[in-house]
Amino acid sequence: MLTTYSLKMPRAVYSGENAMENLTAILRAAGAKRAAVFTDKGIKAAGLFPLVQNAVEDARVDYYVLDDIPPEPDCDTVQGLADRFREAGADMIVACGGGSVLDTAKLAGVLATRDYTVRDLLEDPSRARKRLPAVLIPTTAGTGAEVTPNAIVAVPEKALKAGIVSDAMVADYVILDARLIKDLPPRIAAATGVDALAHCIECYTGNKANPLSDLYALEGLDLILNNIEKACLDPEAMAEKERMQLAACYGGLAITASGTTAVHALSYPLGGRYHIPHGVSNAVLLAPVIRFNEPACRDRLARVYDRCCHEEERLRAPEEKSAWVIARLEEIVRRLKIPTSLRELGVPAGDLDRLAAAGMEVQRLLVNNPREVTLEDAKKLYQEVL
Repeated sequence: MLTTYSLKMPRAVYSGENAMENLTAILRAAGAKRAAVFTDKGIKAAGLFPLVQNAVEDARVDYYVLDDIPPEPDCDTVQGLADRFREAGADMIVACGGGSVLDTAKLAGVLATRDYTVRDLLEDPSRARKRLPAVLIPTTAGTGAEVTPNAIVAVPEKALKAGIVSDAMVADYVILDARLIKDLPPRIAAATGVDALAHCIECYTGNKANPLSDLYALEGLDLILNNIEKACLDPEAMAEKERMQLAACYGGLAITASGTTAVHALSYPLGGRYHIPHGVSNAVLLAPVIRFNEPACRDRLARVYDRCCHEEERLRAPEEKSAWVIARLEEIVRRLKIPTSLRELGVPAGDLDRLAAAGMEVQRLLVNNPREVTLEDAKKLYQEVL
């Protein structure tokens, strides 16, 4: 556990019933004249965009829309979007969407300059400087991107996803409105929900865990472990959806205070090479990696049980408690019908060596893993989920 730690947070987070109504007041108070509204075609097709559009128009702010952001874009695509954004001359960013939309908007906010590019930031993220304020509005209960300083982009020539981390990308305002996730397709709700679960448990068991990250990670785990199935599978379960939305936000704050571990490190090559959705990649690896880590974080997993298991009959031994947590992770993935086999996701056995080598490149996250991961360990973990 870290002995010195910090947490950079948005200026304000608005949540609860009809939280979107705060957007108009935010824009007015900021004195915005022209807003860049980042979203995607799926948000428009789902009929959610008017919630944002009406609030912006009520603020009497000129705006233009960038809605051609692809799922999990590569660094060059993001650069092209950022160039268009820079030329349009906005003084405020409003982003409404999933992790890819929010990450693209965060990068655009530091790329309103010709001083550096996305590829420059991949090499040296310390060059990033905030250029204008941003309001981030998630439409999934999963990534926590609305509160993190991270942006994930694919790097085509490496067949890998990479993270750019800079305090300059922390949002100024966040709006959590459960109406935006009410009709999320179950498979997307499930994958993004398990992503939030991975964030919380990785941050709680990682080497960089600290009192600030623990606060959010444990509360997030309690909310997720006791609400995720109903929130994902029942369109009318609004209370559970609101709890998942908060839990995803808490997971993002936990990442900001500490960081993820080998689950995410080994999932990045799956997304970069096979374009497997990020949440699905994490779901495949979640229980196997936590089981691999268990000898090094048994006491922490036992504390997760103590906080999150609300059954009347209580387990006593730490090894029983940690086993319960791992079994619960497996149960959630199974009940949400997320694929757990790499073959099922189109990954051939012959690629495991290449995947393991790529995963080992993500040392930024592997150094946070509570148990050392060798190249041979990585191969075995991929083989386990083949």
